[in-house]
Amino acid sequence: MTFEDDLAAEGEPEAEFIPGIAERMPHKTVAAGVLIRDPDDRILFVIPNYKPYLDIPGGIVEAGEPPSQAARREVAEEVGLDLAIGRLLVVDWSPGRGVWSDQVQFVFDGGVVDPGVTIRLAPDELAGLRWLTVEQARPELRPSLYRRIALAVEAADGDAPIHAEFGRAR
Repeated sequence: MTFEDDLAAEGEPEAEFIPGIAERMPHKTVAAGVLIRDPDDRILFVIPNYKPYLDIPGGIVEAGEPPSQAARREVAEEVGLDLAIGRLLVVDWSPGRGVWSDQVQFVFDGGVVDPGVTIRLAPDELAGLRWLTVEQARPELRPSLYRRIALAVEAADGDAPIHAEFGRAR
């Protein structure tokens, strides 16, 4: 079965019983990131040129795009790697802050790559990269992102994904 087959099997979309109700529903941002490690268990962190802290490769899931597909697309766009995206490691909710809405963030396993692999940084988004352990990166991460990545490492070494809220396992 394909995605298109599954979609067709769902039948016609439901009609609104109360006109305008769907428009009034809250909308969350969905993001997908990828935990990429080297043989020494260091993590590939990117240095964004639009925010003051490190991050892992990833980004916003586009409308109609599955999170795992967004993760693969974002890794290819940001660092030029075409990786087979592995299993889900973490699903984390973060509250809205400032101009940003609350988010549901997925972290997938990007596997282990050689640190000498050719990486092509997206110059419009990234100023560089660093291979660090999560503890080495901690001073350069937002606290919630540090917690989320630490949970992703735990999940990658375990056998089940972790549900979190603001980086704290539930």
